[in-house]
Amino acid sequence: MAFLIVPQIDLVKQHKDLRTEIFRVFEDILSSGRFILGRYVEEFERKAAEYLNVRYGVGVNSGTDALVIGLRSVGIGRGDKVITTTFSFFATVESIMLVGAEPVLVDIDERTFNISVEDVKSKMSEGIKAIIAVHLFGQMAEVEKLKFEGVHLIEDAAQAFGAMRNGIKAGSFGDVGAFSFYPTKNLSALGDGGLITTNIPEVYKNAKSLRVHGSYNEKYKHENIGYNSRLDEIQAAFLLVKLRYIDEWNRKRNEIAKIYDEELKDFVMIPYVLEGNFHIYHQYTIRTDARDKLAEHLRKNGIGVSIYYPIPLHLQKPLRELGYKEGEFPVAEKISKEVLSIPIYPEMEEWQVEFVISKIKEFFKG
Repeated sequence: MAFLIVPQIDLVKQHKDLRTEIFRVFEDILSSGRFILGRYVEEFERKAAEYLNVRYGVGVNSGTDALVIGLRSVGIGRGDKVITTTFSFFATVESIMLVGAEPVLVDIDERTFNISVEDVKSKMSEGIKAIIAVHLFGQMAEVEKLKFEGVHLIEDAAQAFGAMRNGIKAGSFGDVGAFSFYPTKNLSALGDGGLITTNIPEVYKNAKSLRVHGSYNEKYKHENIGYNSRLDEIQAAFLLVKLRYIDEWNRKRNEIAKIYDEELKDFVMIPYVLEGNFHIYHQYTIRTDARDKLAEHLRKNGIGVSIYYPIPLHLQKPLRELGYKEGEFPVAEKISKEVLSIPIYPEMEEWQVEFVISKIKEFFKG
């Protein structure tokens, strides 16, 4: 591959601008001697909850743990069935299996790539205890259509910090929201990190207990078998620095997306934004049946691209025991052969955006 002229994301550039603030909070933590569940974790949980318009936030080790602990916090476990999309990162379905529940997979909406409401309705049956709706690539699913009596709604908002649907923030609509702060996310740590959000006091209490070995307020008294899944104090401090910029960064992503939309609409299928949604463009994902050749062309020209996701979950080896077969979810299978995510990040310079556009046009005109 050629030298990267336009990486898919440039964290070096982002952190260069924040260097002074990041080093200041790092020095403050070193001086305090408090490294686990200190004031920065508490402050981040409070400010993130305020930003997301929820009552409670619980910082955990990763987005995967946010899903696992979130499911357990609402009582999902062995013998339960959980509906989710077949087109997502593996952690979505993995979390269901890790708590002993059975995944019930459904297809996706071809426009948004999010979970198909119609397919969810067709799969509703006795034993369904929860739905995990993934807000894929930074666009919220139709959450208002996924509320069913006696069924918990879990929002996998790993890619959607700041996304909204009809003015409602991702992670504030369901019983549980699960966020990831993996370094490539819109709001990112300098390592792993995650957040559980909820408006339900009992769920909040359960999540706080499960993240520290099933203990709650009294040290060495354990109510459950839990996890060692605390958000690191240093990462919480870094996230607090970045939280101040998240709206600006999401706005810049939208500005770049609008340029892409206008310039690329005659060459590829551009992202479809559902009415009422504020898309934060964690990924700007285009579609073309010439995906693989286009990806090769862009990489040869120094442009970083990725395919999310080349294999739907129902075709992954660990899920073979569930009995799903090729052809069962035709939309997801079709999309997986056509999607390509191109560079989009707040620090992209105008010439870089123009370069990506020029090379895509060059491919199709050539």
